[in-house]
Amino acid sequence: MKNLKITLLAAALYTLAGASQLRAQEFGLQLYSLRDQFSKDVEGSLAQIRDWGITYIEGGGTYGYTQEEFLNLLAKYGLRTASIGASFEELESDPAALIEQAKAFGATYVMCAWVPHKGDEFGEAETRRAIEVFNAAGKVLSDAGLTLAYHAHGYEFRPYSGGGTLFDLMAREARDYKFEMDVYWVQHGGGDPLALLNQYPDKFALMHLKDMEKGVRGNQSGHEDVETNVVLGTGQIDIAGLVRRGAELGIRYMFIEDESSRVLSQVPESLKYLRSL
Repeated sequence: MKNLKITLLAAALYTLAGASQLRAQEFGLQLYSLRDQFSKDVEGSLAQIRDWGITYIEGGGTYGYTQEEFLNLLAKYGLRTASIGASFEELESDPAALIEQAKAFGATYVMCAWVPHKGDEFGEAETRRAIEVFNAAGKVLSDAGLTLAYHAHGYEFRPYSGGGTLFDLMAREARDYKFEMDVYWVQHGGGDPLALLNQYPDKFALMHLKDMEKGVRGNQSGHEDVETNVVLGTGQIDIAGLVRRGAELGIRYMFIEDESSRVLSQVPESLKYLRSL
């Protein structure tokens, strides 16, 4: 009986610890989700995000406002920028300029979502160039207290002649940058998101939560019909397992990114699902 009580107590403590980890996560929004809405009504879109109960966002643009004006709007609606976006070209030419922007927004992460390449011509040469740029820019940002995160887009999961995939090469040689896992694009490109988290537990700093319609077969183009983005938990990706593992690894910011035309109806349902976890 004593051993049974100890076992039950241990199980209860384990469950509470897991719940505590999930509560420590911030389910935010990547602002690209509302790109169409922002083009018509910037302030109304920010109010919508606030009304969904979201506090943290990933963005960096100002949508036609001055930086000061836009920051005032974010403050008005209680929104905090955890991560800003940056192009590969900005990182390559002048990463120091991004420090001022990130600091102004109060962000701690700078995210790059694409490595330039022609069509399907993404191979070892493009990968090694990206590694060089990311390590160099990442060092500049790191010295300023910021973290660079590369958002893989699927084409990085092509085979690498040296073993594994091009993503494996990027991860192995990442000294001064981390990754943002977009779970949709990892799976679309042929990777296994959960296995990747387990393989590189210290490489991922951020996550994009995006579910893929059942029946969709991916490829390594980095492109897909945006209407295949579905409510989290209703598609073919193990969102619950990924959120739990991400929590265990200490990934605090998990941004919903819904690129579909149904974003206004789907985000509340996705949030409901995430909060049920």
